[in-house]
Amino acid sequence: MFKRYAVYYTPEAGTPLATFGAAWLGWDSATGRAMSHPDVTDLDISGITDTPRKYGFHGTIKPPFRLAQGQSAQTLQDALAALCANAAPVTLDGLDLARLGRFLALVPQGDARALADLAAHTVQELDRFRAPLTEAELNKRRAARLTPAQDAHLVRWGYPYVLDQFRFHLTLSGKLDKQTLERAEKALAPLLSQLDLAPYPITGLTLLGEDEAGMFHQIQHYALTG
Repeated sequence: MFKRYAVYYTPEAGTPLATFGAAWLGWDSATGRAMSHPDVTDLDISGITDTPRKYGFHGTIKPPFRLAQGQSAQTLQDALAALCANAAPVTLDGLDLARLGRFLALVPQGDARALADLAAHTVQELDRFRAPLTEAELNKRRAARLTPAQDAHLVRWGYPYVLDQFRFHLTLSGKLDKQTLERAEKALAPLLSQLDLAPYPITGLTLLGEDEAGMFHQIQHYALTG
């Protein structure tokens, strides 16, 4: 039994991007085991990836949530399976390395509206499975100085960065100072150049669960076949 669940995009296990992401972050959510980081001179990869490591390499679709009363992991799996069976795959122009504030991530090239629509549909369709946030959880999120629109989403959907506030990204670091950000960016560029990221197909969604230690594990991958 997991304490929270999430719906993420995860590269299919065994693909070059999945293998790279698991090693870079130091956690393979598909196998549930720690991974050795690449050896990069003068860069503490373990330190800069400490924050995102527990989630595994992913792009958030429906953020982590506790199950609502009366729901179960099985009913959630059944609902996600049905959703994915009726949703079409999405092809992005590609993925680019980018700075998002003080952290690094892979972000879509070009028009990503089809992916945003898929994420919005997933958030809304599966919301009945989400337990309401506690007051402490609301306050923790509000410490990030949310906009009125983001706060409204937090109250309604349990997370501020959904629907019109959604920006798909595959996180590669925690928040970094300027010098570390530059070093990490330089280290990542040649590693990512070896991967075929354009065009980039999104062909499925993955249900993950958070264990008692806070680490996320892939439960089931569902192909988008609509």
